Amino acid sequence: MIIHKTEAEIALMKDAAMLVSQTLTEVAKMLKPGVTTMDIDRLCLSFVKEHNAIPSFYNYHGYPHHICASVNDVVVHGFPNDTPLKNGDIISIDMGVILKGWHGDHAYTFIMGEVAPEVLQLVKVTKESLYKGIEKAVINNRVGDISYAIQDYTETKFGYGVVRELVGHGLGRSLHEDPQVPNYGKRGTGHKMKENLVLAIEPMINLGSREVYTDDDGWTVRTRDGKPSVHFEHDVCVKRNQALILSDYSIIEAAEKANPHLNSSYY
Repeated sequence: MIIHKTEAEIALMKDAAMLVSQTLTEVAKMLKPGVTTMDIDRLCLSFVKEHNAIPSFYNYHGYPHHICASVNDVVVHGFPNDTPLKNGDIISIDMGVILKGWHGDHAYTFIMGEVAPEVLQLVKVTKESLYKGIEKAVINNRVGDISYAIQDYTETKFGYGVVRELVGHGLGRSLHEDPQVPNYGKRGTGHKMKENLVLAIEPMINLGSREVYTDDDGWTVRTRDGKPSVHFEHDVCVKRNQALILSDYSIIEAAEKANPHLNSSYY
């Protein structure tokens, strides 16, 4: 069932989305070689609890951690672990919170130090494709318009692999609501969007093939060819002429640029 929110509910969802953005900003401040993704998990749990919210991923269908930390060839749903991060790694942190009954859920990919030019471009293009999709999240457009915009930019123009098995989604009092928002598709197809539909739009784009597989843990999704994958995600509210982005990358980017261990040269 597709649920449209009231303006008051949108305001509460923005608060939840902003708490995720603020938490990811703290991640941007702490990242450096030697930090582990388990360190990040602990930081995020502490910060969210300090702000009177609940991490929404923990125990969701049995998921055993508070964030997803996906490094290099991991597409999504990577388990935090005690392996130290190093220069040349790319790390996607995806997390959600429940604040006053409403979910925020988004993701950001960080670059540790210097990476190959093709990896830098993949991060740049994936992030840009997110905004290409968001441009289409307006009244009377269809979900397929978002999907096509992302696929056309990443796959048609750059030849990247667009993951099919995982999709964006509606968001609200539940972490995953209708409709699904694939990152591939045809213009003019799918659900016709009305005002105050809230979506988590999240391109997951591979440097090589779109083919993926799931580890024996039942969660960690990796590229089949072992090449890097990048994931960005915003919480977005459908409006008449321009989508309202509920989350905020600007504060994450400011912390990223101020951290000498992170590479923000692609934007």
